[in-house]
Amino acid sequence: MHRHNESSIWTRDFIMLALANFLMAIAFYFLISTLPVYIVRVLKTSKSEAGLILASYTIAALIIRPVAGYACDNIGRKWIYIISLFLFSLLFNTYIWATTIAIMLMLRFIHGLAWGFTSTSGSTLAVDMIPPSKRGEGIGIYGLSMTIAMAIGPVVGLAISKGDHFNNMFITGGALSLAGLVLALMIKYPAYQPHKVKFHFRNLLEKKSLPISFNQLMITISYGGLLSFIAIYGKETGIANPGIFFIVYAVGIAVSRVISGKIFDKYGPKTIVSIGILLIIIGFPILALEQNYAGFLISAGIMGLGNGVVSPNFQAMINNMVESHRRGAANSTLMTAFDMGVGLGMIISGILSDRLGLSGSFLISAGINGFALCYFWLYALKHYQKHMLAK
Repeated sequence: MHRHNESSIWTRDFIMLALANFLMAIAFYFLISTLPVYIVRVLKTSKSEAGLILASYTIAALIIRPVAGYACDNIGRKWIYIISLFLFSLLFNTYIWATTIAIMLMLRFIHGLAWGFTSTSGSTLAVDMIPPSKRGEGIGIYGLSMTIAMAIGPVVGLAISKGDHFNNMFITGGALSLAGLVLALMIKYPAYQPHKVKFHFRNLLEKKSLPISFNQLMITISYGGLLSFIAIYGKETGIANPGIFFIVYAVGIAVSRVISGKIFDKYGPKTIVSIGILLIIIGFPILALEQNYAGFLISAGIMGLGNGVVSPNFQAMINNMVESHRRGAANSTLMTAFDMGVGLGMIISGILSDRLGLSGSFLISAGINGFALCYFWLYALKHYQKHMLAK
């Protein structure tokens, strides 16, 4: 495959792709923070109905990712990305007319399908642009666009929709995402010859990626619980503004992404991924046991550092094991595991917190990550070392 520059990550096209992803991600995080409020206040739903609507987005992405990966490998990355990004952007304005629960449920599901295609194809294109010798660093940098958006998107979304001005937020989100589409149309994408393989369910997932994807799923279970219940836990423990957790968390991710990728490229995944998982293990007991403002923020920073190491390095690992014509399937396999882990984490943490309280649930999350670390040492790492391709 042709590359513009075999030695540099910082090409014009890679920067524009990262910026396009950043603008799309800000729009995505607008909805994460404001849509639950909109659904309850404007559509007058119950919390259980709101939960179903919100879950439909993740379910749709989970279903479509393997198909998106197959399409990237067998049709081509460029137009899959551009068309899905266009649809993702266009759908923002349709929220204005989603005035019933049924329409909102359908719209949210369709939006999740577009998100699954866009995020899968975008990450695959990023890997295509990154020199193999700098894959860990490049994936970490590309992921920063999502991390920074995670920190500022909810804040901006809430500010724009303040006073129940939700339509302004929907229009702004659509405009930002369309601005990302403009950048995407200006990119000169790496040449790619589609690898025609007959459509079959066994071709939708990449077998070589499964052990590391399962490792990702185990770790993401704890993230799903954190994402769902940290605001409630913060209020229970007397934290005035629980949202600060994700700002500190995002800072931790950003710092570790910049550093860990270079270490991965130079020394491999064994030490750096082990450190990342250990940081997550350490962070949960601090959150559960130090029920004060300092413990809240320290745990956010430590777990942000840990997750900022693990996710991009797992992605680098799965891409180091497959040929270019299987990158779409490999990335979709990992992302499917991520989505599945988040969904399971929401369910498991809810059940555990009813019986043990949220602090007990977070302690068990530390244990789950302990199993994930053992699995990494005993199986996932050996699998990677056996199947990795020469760079």
